[in-house]
Amino acid sequence: MSFCDDCFKGVTHEGTPEGKMEIIGGIECYIATPTVDYPKDNVVLFLTDVFGLALENNRLLADDFARNGFKTIVPDLFNGDPVPKNAFEPGTTFDREKWAPNHGPAQTRPRIDGVMMALKAEGVTAFASTGYCFGARYVVDLAFDGLIKASALSHPSRLIIPDDLEKYKATCTAPLLINSCEVDQSFPLEAQAKADEIFGDGKFAPGYRREYFEGCRHGFAVRGDMSDPKVKAGKEGAFKSTVEWFLKYL
Repeated sequence: MSFCDDCFKGVTHEGTPEGKMEIIGGIECYIATPTVDYPKDNVVLFLTDVFGLALENNRLLADDFARNGFKTIVPDLFNGDPVPKNAFEPGTTFDREKWAPNHGPAQTRPRIDGVMMALKAEGVTAFASTGYCFGARYVVDLAFDGLIKASALSHPSRLIIPDDLEKYKATCTAPLLINSCEVDQSFPLEAQAKADEIFGDGKFAPGYRREYFEGCRHGFAVRGDMSDPKVKAGKEGAFKSTVEWFLKYL
């Protein structure tokens, strides 16, 4: 369940986030709300990579979900201590080995649960969840606990393969989408093939789909280099597949 080098690399995307910050269940969250009518009892829970709310890319992507009719909540998974954006830069002094022990399941999952409980108290009855890198681990855990209606994982990290996949098939009811790519130390080609072996060909009744994006590497769906046509196509393709998945199952 270790991180790979690409978990801490990427490119900042251009744009100005349009949502707002709000405290939900004691946790700071970014809220992207559709400007059109939308089901008020449904929410997409967006679980970020290690850069969290500090990275514009995550907030811009949440805005994109809102433009497609989904109220999207992005909790601060790191209690104000995400990986800084300067970790992208050569010569960074960021120490990921020092950072990681403070952001395991014991610290992270209660924050997600607190937000979900508060949203339920406000009338939310159904959740879908999309997770990128670090956040994908917690999408799987929410599915294990039967708390979400649909799961979308993009270049997931910190999964135990094949154990988590086998447990998902045996215990979960949330349809599963995986956006995968060509170069990914955290979810390599062997893990992708294993997922297809476990879930594919109708073996998982709730629903399974895996997208594969050639020329992309871990992180492409949220912080890839948009000047690279293949990466741009991969980022847009992963977003499109996730929107379609949630339209079908949420």
